[in-house]
Amino acid sequence: MSAAYHKDNITIVFKTSNRSNARTKMKTFRNKCIDDILGMKLPGIPDTAVIVEIGLGRLFEAKWKIKYKL
Repeated sequence: MSAAYHKDNITIVFKTSNRSNARTKMKTFRNKCIDDILGMKLPGIPDTAVIVEIGLGRLFEAKWKIKYKL
């Protein structure tokens, strides 16, 4: 019997395009596995988006709101 995947908040910080003045946005997925997030087309994130950071846990959401002024 295998163990279930750890499901926690996954926070992704991304830019809407590869331009220097592109908006920085943050999206949080709750109760998802990191493998599901990395392996699928992300709802709410455009295909042209550049992913800046990905973090697992609640701490990253609060930390990145301050860092990226969101």
